[in-house]
Amino acid sequence: MSIEKIITDWKKGAFKPVYWLEGEEEYFIDKAVDYAEHHILNESESSFNLSIFYGKDANWADVVNACRRYPMFAERQVVILKEAQQMKDVEKLEPYVENPSPSTVFVVSYKDKKLDARKKFAKTVKEKGVLITTKKMYDRELPEWTKDMVQSKGLTITPKGLALLVDHIGNDLTRIENEIDKISVNLGKRTGITEDDIENFIGVSKEFNIFELQSAMAAKDLAKSIRIIQYFEANPKSAPVQLVLPSLYSFFSKVFMVFGAGTNDEKTIATAIGVAPYFVKDYIQAARLYSYQGAEKALLLLHQYNLRSIGIGNVNTEDGSLMKELAVKMMS
Repeated sequence: MSIEKIITDWKKGAFKPVYWLEGEEEYFIDKAVDYAEHHILNESESSFNLSIFYGKDANWADVVNACRRYPMFAERQVVILKEAQQMKDVEKLEPYVENPSPSTVFVVSYKDKKLDARKKFAKTVKEKGVLITTKKMYDRELPEWTKDMVQSKGLTITPKGLALLVDHIGNDLTRIENEIDKISVNLGKRTGITEDDIENFIGVSKEFNIFELQSAMAAKDLAKSIRIIQYFEANPKSAPVQLVLPSLYSFFSKVFMVFGAGTNDEKTIATAIGVAPYFVKDYIQAARLYSYQGAEKALLLLHQYNLRSIGIGNVNTEDGSLMKELAVKMMS
């Protein structure tokens, strides 16, 4: 079962007595907890039948007592335990989970950790309730997820706008949704998000960003690459070298994979290297311009300059100078 399935069931009025939401991805856990807090009960029911505890301050006995109460003037009550990973003696909740109240929906948020699957407590949670373990989304999954998020809000986004948004924010699903909502408010009657909207409402330049540097270096356009790097020098917060180098390494890793795809078919290559078909031409062009040896050299240089950027083998060289030096060596 997924978080989306849980919320769908709740909307249909289908409830289990215990929901244990754990793992690395806070976004999905927060989505379920927010729905449980604000939508399972109506406003009048919440006054008497919604109890919220925080793990750091909660006593396990108080949580159990709340769960054991009968709902007042409603069919069910909701008890939410937030930040349960900070709760002492959290496993003392096991007797309740073993025999939960059918009129209580008990939702537990257990972030950044997982129950030990070998222990009886985890087995009891899985048997008597719903146990969901969330994982951080892979970077390659972010564009498709973001596109689906945009569409779920009745909007569309251009491929370049999508790339700018994802590259600028990275793997922070909550922030991605917040930025989409902010753009939506500013669109007026329009429903299409463009790269201009990303620039105007989020603050990332559509001409001087990691995505454009990646494209310039892929095309072996040294002059454009240097212009973008100079912009980064003048605006150090726009693209710190600690973000630029891993992004370039990821790009050229996929360029290197093109040679192992064993085909010239763009769709097949896109699937093999894990990119959207719209962008695969950039990787194929880079593979053609750099050759197998050039792509290998680029990866070695990126690794070397990443080490230098954190002070290994580098003496007082500014980030901008490092990036310019790297660009020249990669394209030579």
